Amino acid sequence: MQQNKISILSTRPLPQALVDEAAEQNIIIDLLSFIETEPIQSVEVQQEIEQALLRYAVVIFTSMNAVEAVAAYMQSTTPDWLIYCIGQTTLRLVEKYFGEASIGGTANNATELAELVARDAPANELIFFCGDQRRNELPDILRGHDMEVLEITVYHTISTPHAIDKKYNGILFFSPTAAESFFSKNKASTNTILFAIGNTTTDTLKKHSTATVITAGTPGKDSLVEKVINYFVNEER
Repeated sequence: MQQNKISILSTRPLPQALVDEAAEQNIIIDLLSFIETEPIQSVEVQQEIEQALLRYAVVIFTSMNAVEAVAAYMQSTTPDWLIYCIGQTTLRLVEKYFGEASIGGTANNATELAELVARDAPANELIFFCGDQRRNELPDILRGHDMEVLEITVYHTISTPHAIDKKYNGILFFSPTAAESFFSKNKASTNTILFAIGNTTTDTLKKHSTATVITAGTPGKDSLVEKVINYFVNEER
């Protein structure tokens, strides 16, 4: 008897390898972005990034989009930065552009990262490259430790909501902004399982739905897809 296929909606793109891995387990993932990001291309931002690239700095990234936006201004020389970041994808991009030796520390979320930086960073002046929808936890905690945080906003986040007619067994959310965008035009059935990349996304989902929310143990697309497979295949089989 053929097993029924599990239908999943991912609210942002996924690597094809993850889609294929899920398909091998009879889990079909539809991809539809509910947010878009675009780098800020202004003279002011360009000058701030270029000036930062020329000096030693303790730098924080909490988004792969911020890493990409900054890396676009790099020349052949790698900056003398000590970098703290969250998330597997962000970490991999930092290593790609700035080198593994640049990593000062990593954490699973912004709160943990802020506490790590406050404890271990060798300087009280930090540069936080972020988007225009960044949350307050990290800079607030750092400033609470009397650290000076220079925030450089390097990308915009744009909501792109869609009305969904199809019924899904599960929906993947990778940011609070994407969750807000989804629920601006949709509701989630109580039978639909919501999968969240981290605690802040979980909190946003719980504001909009009483459906079950499962949070990834570590931030990353592969971790969230693994949660889906474990839930629908390994745990329910």
